[in-house]
Amino acid sequence: MLPSPWKFRKHGESGLPISDLYPNLSKHADELCLLNSLHTDVPNHPQALVQLHTGSFQFVRPSVGAWVLYGLGTDNENLPGFITIKPPARLGGAQNYGSAFLPAVYQGTRVGLPGQALKDASIRNIRNSQYSSGVQRKQLDLLQSMNHNLAKENPSNSQLEGVIESYELAFRMQTSVPDLMDLAGESQDTFKQYGVGEKATDDFGRQCLMARRFLEAGVRCVELTHEGWDQHNGLKARLTSNCKATDQPIAALISDLKQRDMLKDTLIVWGGEFGRTPAARREDGRDHQATGFSMWMAGGGVKGGMRYGETDELGITAAADPFHIHDLHATVLHLLGLDHLRLTFRYAGRDFRLTNVAGHVAREIVS
Repeated sequence: MLPSPWKFRKHGESGLPISDLYPNLSKHADELCLLNSLHTDVPNHPQALVQLHTGSFQFVRPSVGAWVLYGLGTDNENLPGFITIKPPARLGGAQNYGSAFLPAVYQGTRVGLPGQALKDASIRNIRNSQYSSGVQRKQLDLLQSMNHNLAKENPSNSQLEGVIESYELAFRMQTSVPDLMDLAGESQDTFKQYGVGEKATDDFGRQCLMARRFLEAGVRCVELTHEGWDQHNGLKARLTSNCKATDQPIAALISDLKQRDMLKDTLIVWGGEFGRTPAARREDGRDHQATGFSMWMAGGGVKGGMRYGETDELGITAAADPFHIHDLHATVLHLLGLDHLRLTFRYAGRDFRLTNVAGHVAREIVS
């Protein structure tokens, strides 16, 4: 067994145990709901990541963000309802934010690329720099007239309407997105709060700050990505680095949302596709573990300052209140005002849903 190199101390009035690696996040202990009994089906990155995002590791299914947007609808006609920032190019790739058989308008819009500094990122292919806005409008009108004619000839093809809506959204985004992604209007105090400008925290700090701006503007679902947590070796150095990169930014996002009276209406879900073994790999690493791991939530109707579920005494298997990925999805939808049993889409002769034929809402964590 490999004991933790770090201490877990009690924080807040609730006394939640949080690692010394997260000194800033620990200040929000009373806002956090620790989920200590997650489990998933496969301890391999590609399958587990796709299952985390879509509910299935075997079949192509719509992503969580696509289902949420399908259920809630958009809150800003000039912006995508679902944005994913620097999503992985591998491990399922676009399937993790795709719409599958849902209309294309519900798929996630990607901002930035893995390995690319977010300050240099953009949403690709929404503007042709060689043509004016007026010329592009004429091109789009011609294309849309052809799409509408095709849709009339194929009334049962719901994908065509999604394509038509996606083209229109892309055109409207030409004016709304650049200003929203430009952080120049934020104050130096805000940059300092999020760690923007500091080497360790700049990139994820920008992600968190941009997420707040997207949410303020009416984007329904925003996903952030921080890669490099696969510590089969070099655990102490690499985990220290990753936690330093994410601690200040995510704590700042919670503070900022709370200050703006947005946290109560914004659900934050933090975690990965599986956990790590309590046993050591070599001298300084841990292997994959799908049978018991932790995540946390905050805001959005979640009870703060509490723990839900437990693993066994060794931290290997979810023992008390086991919480499968389907249960996570059912609970997330419930917190967003959606019933996972009723949020369905008919395709190929039957109704589909995010949780398939499973899913249990953890009502104990709902405030």
